[in-house]
Amino acid sequence: MITVESAGDLAEHVGTVLGHSAWTTVPAERIAAFGVLTGDEHWVHLDRERAKADSPFGDVLAHGFLLLSLVTGLANECYAVRRAERWTNYGLDRVRFTAPVTPADSLRLALTLNSLEETKTGYRLVLGCVLEREGSERPAMVADWIVLITEGEAR
Repeated sequence: MITVESAGDLAEHVGTVLGHSAWTTVPAERIAAFGVLTGDEHWVHLDRERAKADSPFGDVLAHGFLLLSLVTGLANECYAVRRAERWTNYGLDRVRFTAPVTPADSLRLALTLNSLEETKTGYRLVLGCVLEREGSERPAMVADWIVLITEGEAR
């Protein structure tokens, strides 16, 4: 994990991996709860018995948007900016869900700083997010995440 005072201190890390999160899993109960919360209650996400019998994946699948939502928390394990007062999720580019994820899969985030730009109010970071699957060459998800950081005094 990289910790800096100001987002500007990340300039030397542009183009490099800031860090990797710990490995985590997405239990079937969490997948089901996400489906209920979002209204995406397709059987491939909620019905374990049917998924085991009728899908090629052998179990329920995590929703792509569930995987995407994990990025914020996992990114907190990869880097920190001490003077950051506010983080604004500005959006995403090139989001791709490239491999299925079941409750048996272990995932971690590899976070790369693709670019850093100073703005009027702070910094604009573009973070390359790769949600890796343990034991697999193919990641579960890739995306470019744009984050705006507003800074205050050192803490």
